[in-house]
Amino acid sequence: MTKKKKLIKTATIITSHVNTDFDAVASMLAAQKLYPGSVIIFPGSQEKSLRDFFISSTSYLFNMTDQASIDFSKVSKLVLVDTRQKSRLTQVSDLLNKKNLKIDIYDHHPSMKGDITGSFEIIRKTGATTTILSTLLQEKKIVPSPEEATIMALGIYEDTGSFTYSSTTKEDLEQAAFLLSCGANLNTIVNFVVKEIKSEQVIWLNELLNEMTLHKINGVDIHISVISSPTYITDLATIVQKVVRMENLDIFFAVVLMDNKINIIARNRIPEVDVGKILSGFGGGGHSYAAFAKVDNQTPAQVEIKLLERLQKEVKSIQIATHLMASPAITVEPDTDCKKAGSLMTRYNINSLLVVDKNKNSYEGYITRQVIEKTLYHNLSHLPVKEYMNSETRYISSDADVSQIENIIIEAKHRILPVIDNGLIKGVITRTDLLNYLVQHNKTLKKNDTELGVKKNAKKRQIENILYQRLDNRIKLLLQNIGQTGNELGLNMFVVGGFVRDLLLNRQIEDIDIVVEGDGIEFARVYAQKEGCRINTHKKFGTAVIIFPDNFKIDVASARLEYYTMPAALPIVENSSIKLDLARRDFTINTLAISLNPDNFGTMIDYFGGTRDLKDKTIRIIHNLSFVEDPTRIFRAIKFSNRFGFKIGKVTSNLIQNAIRIDCFKNLSGLRVLSELKQIFEEENPIPAIRTMETYGLEKVLHENLTIIPNTYQLFESVNKILSWHDLLYVDEQYPRWSVYFMALLNRCSFNVCEQICTRLNFPLKERGILFDMRYKAEKQLLLLENSSCFSKQDLYWALINFKTEYILYMMALCKNEAVKKAISNFYTHQRDIKPYIKGRDLLKIGLKPGPVFTTILNQILNAKLDGQLKTKKEEIKFAEDYAKKNKLID
Repeated sequence: MTKKKKLIKTATIITSHVNTDFDAVASMLAAQKLYPGSVIIFPGSQEKSLRDFFISSTSYLFNMTDQASIDFSKVSKLVLVDTRQKSRLTQVSDLLNKKNLKIDIYDHHPSMKGDITGSFEIIRKTGATTTILSTLLQEKKIVPSPEEATIMALGIYEDTGSFTYSSTTKEDLEQAAFLLSCGANLNTIVNFVVKEIKSEQVIWLNELLNEMTLHKINGVDIHISVISSPTYITDLATIVQKVVRMENLDIFFAVVLMDNKINIIARNRIPEVDVGKILSGFGGGGHSYAAFAKVDNQTPAQVEIKLLERLQKEVKSIQIATHLMASPAITVEPDTDCKKAGSLMTRYNINSLLVVDKNKNSYEGYITRQVIEKTLYHNLSHLPVKEYMNSETRYISSDADVSQIENIIIEAKHRILPVIDNGLIKGVITRTDLLNYLVQHNKTLKKNDTELGVKKNAKKRQIENILYQRLDNRIKLLLQNIGQTGNELGLNMFVVGGFVRDLLLNRQIEDIDIVVEGDGIEFARVYAQKEGCRINTHKKFGTAVIIFPDNFKIDVASARLEYYTMPAALPIVENSSIKLDLARRDFTINTLAISLNPDNFGTMIDYFGGTRDLKDKTIRIIHNLSFVEDPTRIFRAIKFSNRFGFKIGKVTSNLIQNAIRIDCFKNLSGLRVLSELKQIFEEENPIPAIRTMETYGLEKVLHENLTIIPNTYQLFESVNKILSWHDLLYVDEQYPRWSVYFMALLNRCSFNVCEQICTRLNFPLKERGILFDMRYKAEKQLLLLENSSCFSKQDLYWALINFKTEYILYMMALCKNEAVKKAISNFYTHQRDIKPYIKGRDLLKIGLKPGPVFTTILNQILNAKLDGQLKTKKEEIKFAEDYAKKNKLID
């Protein structure tokens, strides 16, 4: 006969919700001290960290049992902590139906449908229920032991996100302080609150990321991931929090099928949305910023559809345009001069003006105070604002939501945004208006979860893995050593510009440019001494070149800003920060930097949207007077556009046209233009760049009479074909590639035009010879060959042997006679390197006296070799002896 189990007889039971968290456990412990003689029913938890906690030596603190061991007929009072939802109290569901049962409730959750009504309730808006109960203990002068205080503090720390969630209150902090004074152990708390993601959980983190979809509901970005697992996923809430932090999400729902049940975990940091209310439709609940629900007997697809329906119903558009805008808008006409526009800004104390054509009743763009001040500085204030305005005409309607405004002002970097309804400008929203709103908005967000982060001025991204994948070991080690040396000197170190751009584009990296926040020259000296290198310094610009023993070079510069005393002048340089250093650069794609200091190694910094423009394949300048201050940037824009296959942005293109129209090149050094043209002509295929230059009329910068006609482009194509052939066969042969395209450009120009172009560009005397004497000689020689009915190998050799590689290639490109072109090609490939084996000393040995006869005999031997008559040195000596005897030069 089975012995009947003896039931526990108690008047008071304490319990909490199923899937218990630390706050619920701590609250039950605190309630136990308020209700002496009570028994705790622990409803269980699937969270491994909480189970591990009880496996450790803390369970003795709880007077705890399971519901099957209690005689419910003797229970007169039920104490509920951290919940009042009947659906979450399955362990005492039978007891809840008992008549005359007194129910005491302590909870910090907002009221929801289905809440139990207690005979005694303390419902208070705090970060944790433990805070409420701890306050009562303090008021009653009940002092918990250090072990009890640790558990209770752990409940507060966890449910407030270590005091970072928006639900955190002053009372939470006060009670944490009280519990610390009672001996709570912070080391124990940290071990359980700070949850490092484990290797097996990385799989599920990646799964959530890969399955994430974006839903824009009423202007609000909501991300949802739907995944499944055959087993329980340990610490799923922690993984979800990691996803939110990594992707900087505002609202995230994880719908996870595991153990044949669907769990929905929600996180939110927008005050206007309440995820607790949304999940109440699934029988779950929680707070506005964090909520949970468990769903039975539905598929993930059904749950996702229902969730989207709930979101459509509950998420309201955050319409703030009318609230933020200033009215009326201050506007100027497109033809208003910059000086008058500046006066308007001063009068109304504003930093941007809308440009509106009242005749057409159309919004044309906007202009900023910064641009106006630069036009004044460069004596361009007489020009109309339409020349320098930002012509990207983005606007919103009065019912626009905050995400639309953010996308245009923050992401697209617009300083001012008009609000237009039915063609009428109702008002304007400035960047300051939006930032003021976001600051107030983010006061709540910061409390919600500081780990999620608030956007700084610069976008930052960790790309250390890309460095390791795409760089060779020498460069990786070198960058680490630079960062370490800078760290020892107290300097912030960055690799910047083209290095970062080409790294992200996965192109070959040619230069390493280092920027130092501090004294770059001093850093170079220390590093060079440490690594056994030498340096060249340029104190005026704060730059240095570190030269390694194998002649590998690194450019080092102090972070600096530049300003221009006049258009097209060289810049004046002053020390600055990395942000200002990047701001002086030409295009956004060249403004990226990577930190090299050990603590931040591999962190990419993007102040100006460079990564966005790399993704969009767009060349954009940083400010509207960029081309006026340095017109060579026009050539660089075209060069980069051609090299990377990028388009030139609309505003940037308009400003190029403006700079050319006002003749910004008139004060520009010809050598600087020549340097940029050489770089373009050195590109693998510069023809698209040349076409773009012609589109803008840049050929007129070289000479007003220079015209590029279809025949010129045919010659360019021929040059490109010949150079491709040559560079494929002769990889290591060096020659001025640019000069072949330049000769083709000037092919149809008169002597006077060529001379004036060379003078305009300050061509060095040596290079003038390429475009004048030698080019004309090459063209004349080619004409002779093409007009010759036939010619021998000897004729061809002596016609071409005195021309360098660039002229031979130019002639081949210019040649229209395929037979002649083939002959020139054969000369270059097979004949140009033919030389006699014998030397002057060999002629001395056969009895010849030094003199012009040496040259005559060697040339005769060369001719015989060209005709295939001589193949060995012995044959050449015999030929020389016979020639000398025949001409009675020896006996």
